[in-house]
Amino acid sequence: MADATKIEWTDATWNPITGCAVVSPGCTNCYAMKLAGTRLKNHPSRKGLTKDTKAGPVWTGEVRLNRQWLDQPLRWTSPRMIFVCAHGDLFAAGVDQVWIDHVFAVMALAPQHTFQVLTKRPERMREYMLGMSSRRSFIAGYGALVRGGNLPDHYETAYEALAKPLPNVWLGVSVEDQKRADERIPILLDTPAAIRWISAEPLLGPLDLTCIHQPNAGSGPWWFDALTTDRMGWFHDEAATKPTDEDPLAFSGYSRLDWVVAGGESGPGARPMNPDWARSLRDQCAAAGVPFLFKQWGEWAPQVGAVDGWTIPDDPEISRRDHRDWEDDRWGDPYRPMWCDDLDDDTVSRVGKRYAGRLLDGIEHNGFPEVRR
Repeated sequence: MADATKIEWTDATWNPITGCAVVSPGCTNCYAMKLAGTRLKNHPSRKGLTKDTKAGPVWTGEVRLNRQWLDQPLRWTSPRMIFVCAHGDLFAAGVDQVWIDHVFAVMALAPQHTFQVLTKRPERMREYMLGMSSRRSFIAGYGALVRGGNLPDHYETAYEALAKPLPNVWLGVSVEDQKRADERIPILLDTPAAIRWISAEPLLGPLDLTCIHQPNAGSGPWWFDALTTDRMGWFHDEAATKPTDEDPLAFSGYSRLDWVVAGGESGPGARPMNPDWARSLRDQCAAAGVPFLFKQWGEWAPQVGAVDGWTIPDDPEISRRDHRDWEDDRWGDPYRPMWCDDLDDDTVSRVGKRYAGRLLDGIEHNGFPEVRR
């Protein structure tokens, strides 16, 4: 864990649970997995969580509760945005439900912070959130113990806070391509949450968020209308999402994404990102009025020439690469035309994260949803 981080969309990381498993292409070059199998391989919080392979360290699927770090956010008094389980997944299959309860108890008692939860297992996250009302007493009781004894005021504070989705907890899913978006986003939209968001990093394919099927939408999806953003997949109806009296966390009707983060891949073996994929997400968010944050280009920068004032040499270490030569013309998507025939625009150069930066068409995008306390 760290009370400071270089991650552009958060202030601190909190790792009460470490360990994970590879579930989709976005996991291939996971920085947390590589770190757990190299520099931190003998650290008590990471030891044994990866195995060595020809491709490098790979998660074993084992997960670990780090009790010594559970109360860390309660000791941070000034408000922070905190990335929860940056080196694992809070809703991974091996994570005991009681561990998740402990994490939510701490988040309920730290309203000064904003907790950013990201998962590739939205089914379990939805199941947990829909069942939270039946576990409020246990979660609140644990919160009181963490706060220093079974004090009624701490118990009541947590119990009342958990009557509805915590306003300081943002629930999100990782979606690296359209397949994962189609699978995970509808489940996220059917999950009780104050803020719902996606991280499209590493972005490995084009994403059309305007035709994501809405849960409980009846006959089919809402389609994007560039002129009226209330008839699309991110439509939000406060009345439709009003909790029922029987279960304050249950809801039906339409919901929406509140935040989109996107970025390219960095590190050894990083796969290049088509610049138009990032532009498309930026434009979709602008049309829908949804905050957009462009995190980074990663290893590969668009076009050949000067990047941040540094001239790219034409040599084998930093070379031109035509996207159409990558993975058997995967850009030939019938739903999306070839992005450009101009060589300079149809080429990216591997310059490294430092030089590639995070300017998208000369602009730094730092959109955030409204912080709720």
